[in-house]
Amino acid sequence: MKKRRSRRQSGPQVSELTTNRLSIYLRCLDTLQAEGVQTISSQGLAARFHLNAAQIRKDLAWFGEFGVRGVGYSVETLAAHLRSILGLGAPIRMAVVGAGLLGQALADYPGFPRDGFEPVALFDRSPAKVGGQTRGGVPIFHIRRLKGIVRRQRIRIAMVAVPAEAAQQVVNQAAAAGVEAILNFAPAALVAPPGVKLRNVDLTVSLEGLAYHLKRHDANQK
Repeated sequence: MKKRRSRRQSGPQVSELTTNRLSIYLRCLDTLQAEGVQTISSQGLAARFHLNAAQIRKDLAWFGEFGVRGVGYSVETLAAHLRSILGLGAPIRMAVVGAGLLGQALADYPGFPRDGFEPVALFDRSPAKVGGQTRGGVPIFHIRRLKGIVRRQRIRIAMVAVPAEAAQQVVNQAAAAGVEAILNFAPAALVAPPGVKLRNVDLTVSLEGLAYHLKRHDANQK
């Protein structure tokens, strides 16, 4: 008798570019909700926020039909769907590694709790910082306590704000501690083990891109 092979159900395989755009759409919808707008079409959304209507429809089509022909999208309902798609239900607990100016600013950023992210701990090696807290009240622990606190606090995301030469070691420690996703602000090419999602935010690269734009602008003005 042949064994029946079970097929695991999974969501659509979409690119990071698509999920990034979903996040942008959600921000736009939140703005519309705050203004009391109840319905909007893809064309209206695109015109208001300088987006692409066809791209909006294509992105949303990955996940179902959300609009009504001739009416558009319910702003409240679509925002709720996007939060669900992006996994923004219960608050996601985060830690920051590196209690310098950038690390403390990240831990205290007021936009995170509003968007469903909760920084609950900050880690460092400096005796002058360990045992203290940020202005917003996030406690600062020694890095050696990372594993225990990650497990106890059920921390899922770590933000890395340490010098480049220490970043890979921190990524390794965070992964070993059980963190599932890492947002790296260190200017370094890092590698995360299988099963841990790593995303880099290189501020220097972004600034250099802007510097190139300024140079071309200045050349065109001559």
